[in-house]
Amino acid sequence: MKLTSKHVTVQKSAEELCQFLGNVSNFEQLMPENISKFEVLNEKAFVFALKGMPEIALEVKEVTPPNKVQLGSMSEKLSFTLTANITEVSASESMVELVFEGDFNPMMAMMIKSPISKFMETLTTKMETL
Repeated sequence: MKLTSKHVTVQKSAEELCQFLGNVSNFEQLMPENISKFEVLNEKAFVFALKGMPEIALEVKEVTPPNKVQLGSMSEKLSFTLTANITEVSASESMVELVFEGDFNPMMAMMIKSPISKFMETLTTKMETL
């Protein structure tokens, strides 16, 4: 299953945005209103939960400055990645697109598609206001 967010413009250079997204504690600013838990586990990982959803632990898998930050699930049961593809527009502006990829059975994919899409939309919308 692959989901792609809309491209959004962020008032940060590509390098700044890459650094921001590479710092897991910054994700608390991007979380939806219905978050019930956010906890930094270490400098590369955090766990969060949205109301009515199970906890999800994510860790930074790869940072390729200034164009890519990839987070991945820490659970073997739900293996997926969330990648931020960053494109520099100018010295103070960049564009970002989120790509969610995971290998799920059809039933699971059907159940998580809508919540994951909404989650990605919230992340990108909040990035626009940085």
